[in-house]
This record gives sequence, C-alpha cells and structure tokens, in this order.
Amino acid sequence: MRKTEDILTDISDRKPSSPVYLVIFAISLGHFLNDIMQSLVAAIYPLLRDEFALSFWQIGLLTFSFQVTASLLQPLVGSYTDKHPLPQSLSFGMLATLCGLVLLAFAPGYPVLVAGAMLIGIGSAVFHPEASRVARLASGGRYGTAQSIFQVGGNAGSSVGPLLAAFIVVPLGRGSIGWFSLAALLGMIVLWQVGAWYGRFRKAMAGRAAPSRVLPLPRRRVVTALLVLALLVFTKNIYTASITSYYTFFLIERFELTTQQSQIYLFGFLLASAVGVVLGGPIGDRYGALTVIWISILGVLPFTLLMPYVDLFWTVVLSLLIGAIFASAFPAILVFAQELVPGRLGMINGVFFGFAFGMGGIAAAALGVLADLRGIVFVYQVCAFLPLLGLLTILLPRRRDMMGWL
Repeated sequence: MRKTEDILTDISDRKPSSPVYLVIFAISLGHFLNDIMQSLVAAIYPLLRDEFALSFWQIGLLTFSFQVTASLLQPLVGSYTDKHPLPQSLSFGMLATLCGLVLLAFAPGYPVLVAGAMLIGIGSAVFHPEASRVARLASGGRYGTAQSIFQVGGNAGSSVGPLLAAFIVVPLGRGSIGWFSLAALLGMIVLWQVGAWYGRFRKAMAGRAAPSRVLPLPRRRVVTALLVLALLVFTKNIYTASITSYYTFFLIERFELTTQQSQIYLFGFLLASAVGVVLGGPIGDRYGALTVIWISILGVLPFTLLMPYVDLFWTVVLSLLIGAIFASAFPAILVFAQELVPGRLGMINGVFFGFAFGMGGIAAAALGVLADLRGIVFVYQVCAFLPLLGLLTILLPRRRDMMGWL
C-alpha cells in the first residue's frame, strides 16, 4: 500500500487545471479537527458558568478574546505569507490550539480560561489564511467547490463540538477537554503532510509567471464592493454569534431544556450550517457567486423574524433553515472577494476570515451585555432584522462588468 506522502508527491506534479481532491479533503480534515476544538469553547459555556459563576458579559468576553485575537492576526499572517510562504505554518497553528485546550481543561480561574481562548484564537489565525490558499491552489479552477469542501470540514467540526461536550465533557468534567489534544496531534500530522505538498507545489510552479495583480474594476469600485462584502459577513456573523454563544441559554430559559438537550439542538443548527456550506460553493460555481449571496442573506429574513415567537418545534425547524441558508453565503463571498483582488490570496483570506472572527467576537460581547440588561429573548428579537442588510448586494458588480473592464 502506498504511503500518503508518496501519493501527495505524485499529485503535486499534476497540472493546476485538475483538482487535487486528496489535498482538498486533507485540508478539510484539518479544518474539521481545528474547528471541533474551537467549538468546544462555546459548547462548554453552561459548564463554565456553573463552575466559575460567570455572568453573560464574562461569557461574551471569552468569545471576544478568542475571536478578536484571531481577527487581528489573520490579515497580518495572510499578508506576510503572500510574500513569504510558510508551508509548515499549518502544523504550528494546530500546536497553539493544542496548548489552548490544555489551559481550558486545567485552568484554576477565569484569567487562565481567557488565555486558553486566546491561544485557540492564535491557532485559527495561523491556520485559516494558508489553509484557504491551499484549497484554492488545489482547486483546478473549481474555486467555489474547493472552498465548500474546505469550509464544510470546519462547519462539521463546529457541529460535532457541542455533541462531544454534551456526551463527554459534561458527564466527565472539564478535565476531559485535555483528551481532545489527541485530535490536535492528529491534525498536526495531517497538516504537516499538506504543508509538504504545498512546498512541492510551489517548487513545481517556480518557473511560471506570477499571478496577475491587475484589478478587474476601477479601484474605487473594488473598494466599494469589498466594503459591501464585509458588511454582509458582518450581518451573517453577528447572527451566527448569537446562536453559537447564546442559543443553548435561549432554549434553556424559554423551553426549560437541560444543558445536554440544548447542546443537541445547537448541534443541529451547526450541522445545517455545514450542509449550507456544501451547497453554496457548487451552486456558486454553476450560477454565480452573486446569486448565492442574494439568496443566502435576504433569504433567511422571514425565518429570523419568526423564530423568537414560536414554540420549540418551530424554533428548531427555523434555526435549521437559518443555519443552512446563511452558511451558504461565505464560500461565495470569499471567492467573489478573491476575484476582486487577484494575486493577494493570503491578504483576502486573512481579512475575511479575520473579519468573520472579529465581528463574531465583538458581537458576542455586545450581545452578552444586552442579554444581561434585557434578557436573552430580546437578543433574538433584535438580531432578527440583521438580514435586511442583504439589500446591499445590489451594489456588487456583476461578473460581466468585471470581465468587460479587463
């Protein structure tokens, strides 16, 4: 049986017009493992609240610490690796996540919990820009599909995290989080192999012309389009932060569920998000990223408006629809942004992944304060109107406009 390294060596010599699915799935597996560990942070919030007597604003600060650390570093990492590629940085990012897990498992107090969350944020900052770059390089031109496969690993990992918390961490205690360091170790091994392929790919492409950096539209219009895309990510991630950080508390307070029951429903939302990511990329490749963006942002508005007022059954159904439709947007938004600013993959990946994390973190902290002041149900009543910002999609250029300018 051939070794994985030998297979990766062979496929590094293929023409870029042929998708290298083994590499794409390997990077997706790394994303899966990375995001399992990230999702544990939010999934164990009820446990941490009881053990450390935390308020909602302290819970929001944990999310803020993790996500803002990632958001500040990701654009810097992406810009640096555009000029100085670091193929093995993926493994070192996973090492930071491993260290963060250990701190979460054995933290004696709240400050150490914050430090553990920040280390996991650093791991994300190193992982996402380069991993997304590898997915695009291995895509063979099917950029949306490759981004979907890459991102669905993260969504699947995020959805599994609450289940693992419900059936492992809650019964066995916070110290059991340390066992997930084995998953981080596996991730380091997989990503080391991906980094080796990436290094060989760079050598194989060394004699070819550098990617064009000519903008497809006038600079002012490119900047406007990027700002619109950023606002759409802002919309998506504020609402997603309200679910990932506080949905369990919403279900517990409104429907008197147990912690385990609420985490199972959170798993359902995150799994639906993974399905949405799977569909978003291929649909974007076929019908255009702009079509997916229109449907995914505005399409959830009726469901977000209804969710705070219905019974448990319809709350769950609506949350599943919201998760699937909203999540389909991000692969399309990322591919659209990459085409607006060609030749700067690391910077664009870092900015948009970082912006996603940052907005989620700031939103989690702000929504925690709002929940303390007005109650958790009020949070969802306010967030329900966020998808109206999807109307800004009308300001985005069409593909024929971009091709016509060139």
